[in-house]
Amino acid sequence: MMEEFTMDAFSLKGKVALITGAAYGIGFAIATAYHKAGATIVFNTSRQASVDKAMLAYQEAGIPAKGYVCDVTDEKAVQAMVKQIEEEVGTIDILVNNAGIIKRIPMLDMSAEDFRSVIDVDLNAPFIVSKAVLPSMIKKGHGKIINICSMMSELGRETVSAYAAAKGGLKMLTKNICSEYGEANIQCNAIGPGYIATPQTAPLREKQPDGSRHPFDQFIVSKTPAARWGTPVDLMGSAVFLASDASNFVNGHILYVDGGILAYIGKQPQ
Repeated sequence: MMEEFTMDAFSLKGKVALITGAAYGIGFAIATAYHKAGATIVFNTSRQASVDKAMLAYQEAGIPAKGYVCDVTDEKAVQAMVKQIEEEVGTIDILVNNAGIIKRIPMLDMSAEDFRSVIDVDLNAPFIVSKAVLPSMIKKGHGKIINICSMMSELGRETVSAYAAAKGGLKMLTKNICSEYGEANIQCNAIGPGYIATPQTAPLREKQPDGSRHPFDQFIVSKTPAARWGTPVDLMGSAVFLASDASNFVNGHILYVDGGILAYIGKQPQ
């Protein structure tokens, strides 16, 4: 049996991958990795201007991606987008639910509207998009769904109550899709990034007026055994693994790519 294994198990050649919200950052990095592994890339953002800007970035990177305008919280719009992708590109083999938002507001200052908006994008949208692609995956006899969770799927922290609630829910949605559709040869797993240097986290890494490092930047580096922020590139290998045949017996799993922060209690005081 071992002789049957080759590195071709990690190939995505001939696969169609939909990555939501992949205009930049983590989503763009995953799309780049999938292209290098041989997949055909499709992505969406909610605005035409964002699609146009992203298409320029994909072209500069030599990636022949196809972009769609779609609000992933709108079930009818998502169903229409998936149908269009199937007609124009092919049935979707790999779905990465990457689109997400965060609102850093103390709980007592957060409105119910703000809370719902985060839940809508970070939890409801993965449900909606997964539901839209599953029928074709089941009919085809295979499929990979990868949700982008977070350390906040496991931990709490001040100012991120809505985000933590959504990402905790996404962790359990991942396990439930595995439970419901594993028999149909659908693998649903998640990646839980640590603190990643992206445009979204840039304000947390800005230098202070006196030139010193941001206190949060110092805090994260001190709490991470790797002693640095992650980069989108750090997520590329795990994303390819979970999308490939190499992970066919991995299901309902959350793979934390966090530099060890979840395993670390901190240095002992001297």
